[in-house]
Amino acid sequence: MEAKEFKDFAKAMADYIAEYLENIRDRQVVPSVKPGYLRPLIPDQAPNKPEPWTAVMDDIERVVMSGVTHWHSPRFHAYFPTANSYPSIVADMLSGAIACIGFTWIASPACTELEVVMMDWLGQMLDLPKEFLACSGGEGGGVIQGTASEVTLVALLGAKARTMQRVKEQHPEWTEVQILSKLVGYCNKQAHSSVERAGLLGGVKLRSLKHDNKRSLRGETLQEAIDEDIRNGLIPFYVVATLGTTSSCAFDALDELGDVCQARDVWLHVDAAYAGSAFICPEYRYLMKGVEKADSFNFNPHKWMLVNFDCSAMWLKQPRWIVDAFNVDPLYLKHDQQGSAPDYRHWQIPLGRRFRSLKIWFVLRLYGVENIQNHIRKQIALAQSFEKLCLDDEKFEIFEEVTMGLVCFRLKGSNDINETLLRRINGRGKIHLVPSKVDDVYFLRLAICSRYTEESDIHSSWKEIKESAEEVLAEN
Repeated sequence: MEAKEFKDFAKAMADYIAEYLENIRDRQVVPSVKPGYLRPLIPDQAPNKPEPWTAVMDDIERVVMSGVTHWHSPRFHAYFPTANSYPSIVADMLSGAIACIGFTWIASPACTELEVVMMDWLGQMLDLPKEFLACSGGEGGGVIQGTASEVTLVALLGAKARTMQRVKEQHPEWTEVQILSKLVGYCNKQAHSSVERAGLLGGVKLRSLKHDNKRSLRGETLQEAIDEDIRNGLIPFYVVATLGTTSSCAFDALDELGDVCQARDVWLHVDAAYAGSAFICPEYRYLMKGVEKADSFNFNPHKWMLVNFDCSAMWLKQPRWIVDAFNVDPLYLKHDQQGSAPDYRHWQIPLGRRFRSLKIWFVLRLYGVENIQNHIRKQIALAQSFEKLCLDDEKFEIFEEVTMGLVCFRLKGSNDINETLLRRINGRGKIHLVPSKVDDVYFLRLAICSRYTEESDIHSSWKEIKESAEEVLAEN
């Protein structure tokens, strides 16, 4: 394909994308296909001779869109939002065109330096402590990872490296294997499954601790667990505080956990993957009280901040522990400017990385902080509107206080009837929800996901839920 054809193809695709997103409300949220639907729709083997790009365009609806779950439909209320905006889509196009692999500064200086500055911009928007920012002149700084799951593992490996060095100095007679066998980390029982997975990948014990009646991990609970483990000869080294759990968007008592971690020299990582975007709005920053006591902090602009996947923002007060843990320095990756700027290959698990900071730069410039704040406030207001509809109907109850853009609700009654309700709602195909379960209580989650969602969509979704509930109740 030459430049002339590319221009025609790209213009046609831009028109298609705009048409798709502007009319996404008209599509069925979840496709009615069965596993294996796609193979019969395309040839068994790749073509030997090139096809025209128009043939590819002609097949998008038939092959791809017939099996797409439309995450940006205003009636998609499952999981948490995944961000999408035109500026971010255009930035991804440019990133694809430049196609650099920014593992070192010299591999593409702009790729590294724009990321350093964008992470400072984001950190300032959240009012993070200056110790996390490169512009403060200290050791700290930010890096864009792929997902919050990667970040949790990276932070764990940094915490492990720091603790191993400290314990070796205290007990030079202990082997690395002996020290590793004693390490133990902690998280809320409601923490994301990726925390447990990080423990498995990192080869260390992780304990899931009981939360209080607001699903929050408290300092006293952590202190008791640490004291018990120390008495049993274990070495506490890592704590994950979750701000906005996946199940119900609960918030750990970060300030209390920070005091315990500082007293015991335990690494404190903050996972604010979804809710962290809301801290751009000053009125929600009370939920991150105590963040100055953390060693690392993470949120996902690709969830709620209009930056397309993948873009997970991580800040470290002392990135040297990550750099030391990951440092493999072959001759072919060395360059004359080492030490003058970050070589981000030392801050992450993979070697390669895309030019992801372009997405942040484009979105922040073309929206401005005020419009991103307005977007988040609007989605929280829509969640509160849905909460009110539930509260005004005596058949329903709210399971968790609505703080962000997530409403946890259920029909009054048994878990079984709520499971039946969810099957009925999703079976009708008009909206899409997912369930959760906390303390053996099954409930439904409605998240405000699409930037196209309006008040009228909330009422349409509520109508669908009410009609499904009436059917289920009549049958029971």
